[in-house]
Amino acid sequence: MWAYESVFYQIYPMGFCGVPFENDGIQRHEIKRVEEWIPHMQKLGVNAVYFSPVFESDTHGYNTRDYRKIDVRLGTNEDFKEVCDALHVAGIRVVLDGVFNHVGRGFAQFQDVIKNRENSPYVNWFYRIDFGGNSNYNDGLWYEGWEGCFDLVKLNLQNPEVVNYLLDSVKGWIDEFGIDGLRLDVAYSLDENFVRRLREVTDAYKQDFFLLGEMLHGDYNRLMNDQMLHSATNYECYKGLYSSFNSMNMFEIVHSLLRQFGPENWTLYKGKHLLSFVDNHDVTRVASILNNENHLPLIYAMAFGMPGIPCVYYGSEWGFKARKEDGDPALRPCFDKPEWNGLCDWISRLAEAKKHSEALNYGAFRSVLLTNKQCIFERKSEHERVLVAINADGEDFMAHFDAGCGTAVDLITGEKHDFGGGSLLPAYSAYFWLMEN
Repeated sequence: MWAYESVFYQIYPMGFCGVPFENDGIQRHEIKRVEEWIPHMQKLGVNAVYFSPVFESDTHGYNTRDYRKIDVRLGTNEDFKEVCDALHVAGIRVVLDGVFNHVGRGFAQFQDVIKNRENSPYVNWFYRIDFGGNSNYNDGLWYEGWEGCFDLVKLNLQNPEVVNYLLDSVKGWIDEFGIDGLRLDVAYSLDENFVRRLREVTDAYKQDFFLLGEMLHGDYNRLMNDQMLHSATNYECYKGLYSSFNSMNMFEIVHSLLRQFGPENWTLYKGKHLLSFVDNHDVTRVASILNNENHLPLIYAMAFGMPGIPCVYYGSEWGFKARKEDGDPALRPCFDKPEWNGLCDWISRLAEAKKHSEALNYGAFRSVLLTNKQCIFERKSEHERVLVAINADGEDFMAHFDAGCGTAVDLITGEKHDFGGGSLLPAYSAYFWLMEN
C-alpha cells in the first residue's frame, strides 16, 4: 500500500484559503492557492496531502450541505480538479475528509424534513427524528445531533438509500478528482457495517484506495482490520510524544510504542500502520505545547522514526505557534506563502530517510536503551535494520549498548557512525542509524 511508504501533509482548506467562516454563497477560487504550495511540499518531501473538508458546508466544513459540490467559498469542482491534477503530476497523492456521520442543517434533504415534516421522503435519512420534540433551533422537531451539537445532524447509516447516496458520492470523487483515499471523520461513531461496505466498494472501484479513520480511544482494531480501515489516527501516541519531552520521561512514549508495536504476542497493532502526528487542526500547535524549543526537531524525529505514517500539519514545519484555547481559527490560519527555515530542512531530511527505508516503513519495534532523557529503539525489517536514537537532554550522553554490528550510516545526514567504545549522543540530537554489518 502506497500510504505505508508516504509522508502526509495536512491542509485545512477553509483556513488555508482565508475564506469567511459563514457560507456567504459568493463564488471564489481560493482553492487554487494550493498549487502555489506544491514546490514547497515537494521540497519538504511530502508525497500525500490530506485535505480537511472541501465540500459545500454551512461553516467549518464538517457540516456538509452538498457532498457533490466543492464549497463555493473555495472554488468550483473544476478548480479542485485542476489542483488534484497538479498534485498528481507532482507525485503527490490526494486524500479527502469523508464526513459521513453527520451533515449540516443546510443539507437539502434535512431542509425538506423541516419544511414537509412527516410527509418528507427523507425522514428516515436521519437518526431519530421526533416530531413531538424540539431543538435549540426551534424547528418544532427533535433530532440527534453529534455529541449534542444540533448544527451537526446525525445521518441514519442503516438506511440503504443514505448508504448508496454516500457511496455514489465517493465514486464521483474518484471519477472527477482522481482521489486516492479518505480520512473518515469521527470514525469511532460510524456504523460498522457502513465502514465494511465502504471498504468493499472502494477496493473494487480503485486499486490501493486508502481508508484512514479518526480514532481517539479504545482498541483501534475495532475498525482497523482487513475488512474495514487500513489505518487510524494514533491519538494515544500523540499525547505521549509531547508529554514525554515536557516531563523528560521517555518511558511514557516508549511504553505506548511497546504496547502498540512491541515484540510481545499481546501487542495491539504489530505490523499495522497508524497515522503519526505531533499536531493537527484540532489541537495546540506543537511549537506552542513543547516547553523547550530544542525539543521541536526531536519530536519530529520520534514521529518519523516510530512505526506509522508521519503527517505534518501546514505551518508547523516552520514552527508556527497557536493554542487550542485561542479558538479553532487560530489553529487554522491563512499564510501568504510558505516559510522555510532550519526546521523545514530537518523535516525534509527525515522525510527522505523515512520514505526510502524498508525498516522505517515496515520494520518491527524493539526498545534497545531507555532512560528518562534518552531512548534508542530498533526498527527491523526483512532486509534492513535501523536504530533511532534520541537525546532530549541539554547535556551530551554516552550510550553503551550492544548494537549488533560495528558501524552504521545516519540516514538523516549521511554521516558514518562507529559503535566502538560507546556512542556519543550530543545534547538535543537524533539519529537514524542504518546498520552496515
